[in-house]
Parts: sequence; C-alpha cells; structure tokens
Amino acid sequence: MSNSRARPISPHLQVYRPQLTSVLSIAHRLTGLFLSGATVVLSLWLVSLALGEFAYAPFVGFWDSWMSVLLMAGVVFCLYYHLLNGVRHLAWDWGFGFSLSSVYASGWAVVAASVILSVLTLLLVN
Repeated sequence: MSNSRARPISPHLQVYRPQLTSVLSIAHRLTGLFLSGATVVLSLWLVSLALGEFAYAPFVGFWDSWMSVLLMAGVVFCLYYHLLNGVRHLAWDWGFGFSLSSVYASGWAVVAASVILSVLTLLLVN
C-alpha cells in the first residue's frame, strides 16, 4: 500500500532556492530546446527556397521585421551559451573543475563569454 500523504518531490522548488548550478543546468536544457526549434525553422526556410518565390515570400516579410532581429540575437546567444556550457560539461567529464569555486567561476565565465561573444557577433553582422 502506498502512503496517502502527499510528499513533495525532491528537490522541491518551495524548499530549495535556485543556485547558479541549477539555473545554468536548466538554461542549458532550454537553450538546447530553443536551438532545436531554430533548426526546424532553418529547415523550413531552406525548403521554401527550393519551392520558389511564392513559398519564400513569407520568410522575406518576416526577415524585415524587428522580431527577426530579436529572434536571431536569441539564437546567437543560445548557440554560444549551449556550446560553451557543453565544453564546461566535457571538462567535468574529464575530471576537471569539480571544486565549488571552479564550478562557480566556470559558470559565470560561460555566462559572460556568451554575452560578450553574442554582442561581438551581432555587431560584426550588422
């Protein structure tokens, strides 16, 4: 028989406050999902190119909007963040950077480098 009392799942968000490591882990997963969606849009864009001007017209209209600039900035940031955090995880897989100070330093470095590289990329593209 199961216990009838409702127990919180662990770790429960009402008990634990977010830490840098948990926030970066969640952000890594979310950026992966966002990049997967961006890959689908890229594939649709390529298919519309192959289908001709009529199919490509909606993409042309979208690329001239401010939302496309915001979307591309998000894609660029997600790409850099996911890449750099993935390298951080590879370093952990090799046994490097497990001390608490190294974990926090590398976490903040990933965030800072992602922002800096995103800004540089967007400045070079425009």
